[in-house]
Amino acid sequence: MDYDTSFDDKALSIIRRAYARQMLAVAGIEDDPRLEEAFASVPREHFLGDPPWLMSGFGGYKPLPSGDPVLVYQDVNFALSPSRGVNNGSPSLHARWLHQAGLKPGERVAHIGAGTGYYTALIADLVGESGHVLAVEFDPALADMARRNLEPSANVTVVQGDGAEWPREEVDCVYVNFLVQRPADAWIERLAPGGRLIFPLGVPRPQRSPAGGMHTLHGAGLRIERRAGGFAARWLGAAYFVCAEGALAGSPEESAALKAAFERGGVEFVRSLAWKEPGDPGRCWFSGPDWSLSYDEAA
Repeated sequence: MDYDTSFDDKALSIIRRAYARQMLAVAGIEDDPRLEEAFASVPREHFLGDPPWLMSGFGGYKPLPSGDPVLVYQDVNFALSPSRGVNNGSPSLHARWLHQAGLKPGERVAHIGAGTGYYTALIADLVGESGHVLAVEFDPALADMARRNLEPSANVTVVQGDGAEWPREEVDCVYVNFLVQRPADAWIERLAPGGRLIFPLGVPRPQRSPAGGMHTLHGAGLRIERRAGGFAARWLGAAYFVCAEGALAGSPEESAALKAAFERGGVEFVRSLAWKEPGDPGRCWFSGPDWSLSYDEAA
């Protein structure tokens, strides 16, 4: 694709390097050279479709004044499917989450809600040629774009399907890019020992956003780690995403309980997840019918 730019490849590589360093700094990351290299080497503009690119904000979407790729190297969201409110999300948020995921060469990752594959490409860079990334995207058009965009990455497989049904084999990390009111069974039960789940938990706004799609009213990023005696949990900060629909949206009762938990506060003190068993209501930030988030440390 030809872009409207006065920067040659060498200049753009310097801009990407500066962007990478800035995103890690905004995320409060002092030392993660592999993550910085991934942000510096993957061209974001290749994953945004054809210009004019639509920047999220201002109560909707605003087109960039030109198709100059230098304009996409900032900490803003760009539309991937405007009518559904699906964006290529905040680079600094993903820098923080990918740092917390602690991905290593050779690991297996399921990227759920891959969009057109930008953050998939970063994950693929982090796990290297000996690792593998399964990229799952529900929207057929976005999944097709992801396949084309990620074709050069031999360590990536793209599937179009419902993210609740994947992964189907054991993985070292599940990385989720849409908001849910409960984690899918597969995300928890197919984590390998020491495996991590990174996902946004929350409740949607009462009405659709002006730009399209259902977005977050209250939300938090969580890191879940499978240990020998249970699941450790850690808060990763506030998170605002397009929301899941269907089974992963949760029941009305669970949604109401989760909304009440956010409004009471205290999610930052969550330390463990109980799965397929009742939690102690007196020790839980949130307690659902078969899972809970507790203030107690995991075993």
